Amino acid sequence: MEKIIKKSWYRSGWHMISLMLRYFLRMRFSGIAFSALMMCLLSNADAQSYPDRPIKLIVGYAPGGGTDLVARLVGPYLGRALGQSIVIENKPGAGGSAAASYVSKSKPDGYTLLISSASSVSIYPALNAKADYRQNQFAPVSQLTIAPLVLVVNKELGVRSLADLIKLAKASPGKLNYSSSGIGSGPHFAGVLFNEVANVQMTHVPFKSGSPAVISVVGGESQLTFATTPTVMQLIRSGQLTGLAVTSKEPSPLVEGLPGMRAAGLLGYEIFQWNAIFAPAGTPPEVVSKLYAAIKVAMSDPAVKRSLESEGTEVFVSSSPEAFGNFLKTDSKFWEKLIVSGGIKAFE
Repeated sequence: MEKIIKKSWYRSGWHMISLMLRYFLRMRFSGIAFSALMMCLLSNADAQSYPDRPIKLIVGYAPGGGTDLVARLVGPYLGRALGQSIVIENKPGAGGSAAASYVSKSKPDGYTLLISSASSVSIYPALNAKADYRQNQFAPVSQLTIAPLVLVVNKELGVRSLADLIKLAKASPGKLNYSSSGIGSGPHFAGVLFNEVANVQMTHVPFKSGSPAVISVVGGESQLTFATTPTVMQLIRSGQLTGLAVTSKEPSPLVEGLPGMRAAGLLGYEIFQWNAIFAPAGTPPEVVSKLYAAIKVAMSDPAVKRSLESEGTEVFVSSSPEAFGNFLKTDSKFWEKLIVSGGIKAFE
């Protein structure tokens, strides 16, 4: 009898413990579920009211560069479409990667955005294994512009055509310096591709952004550069720089008087510069959709189109954030291939 009582007590004791454990777990998971539900509801409410304060648009280059000019032209119209102010903030350094790193670690709420070319989002992470961010740490929103770069030389160099430049470069390997807006930037890769296709050897001189890179050519510190159209158009028109060609195969209707690479005599060469807007990864899809819709409205304004075209840049809006994300994957392969074939290292 005593054994039966002890056995019953043993079973009932474990039964009670089991019930208490189940109750505890149920309450615990209910709390987690409740918290998750509340966070989801709050996030959705934030997305619905977005934007309710000014938005920072981070530029990875100094004022006056091509990306900066696009940001300052587009910013007011984008702000108008969103009903909030767009605050342009410059964070130059490391070919735009300092700004990209900053945005990748920002709160994914749509209030800190990056305007960038491929250099900081696609190229720099592929080029530098120690980079503290990767392309997948951004939510692609949309492209804004696309344009060929412009190959310009110092006016005292005595070069008047692409053929002249290639002849001079072949006669003096390593002695011609080409400046860029930083290691891994579009202009840097334009020079790498030029060396490869023209079979010449020119020396890369990186700067923190496009504006000082161009100034170095005007002053003769560097002999040439592959620059964004907004940074050199006025200098070409005023005769302070000599333009040789645009980096597209065919001439650009937005850059008067300069041939494309095919007509200039360099077959197999083409490279474009684009600018786009990114949010940090994890930004709510509703916020990304609102940003994309506002970009479409802003970039369709005739004043924006005229302003950008006067600087030699075309409006180019992605068909959707998803389409832009797919484009990035293909575009990244082009740069990665060039990194390998050009033997490019993160720091030269």
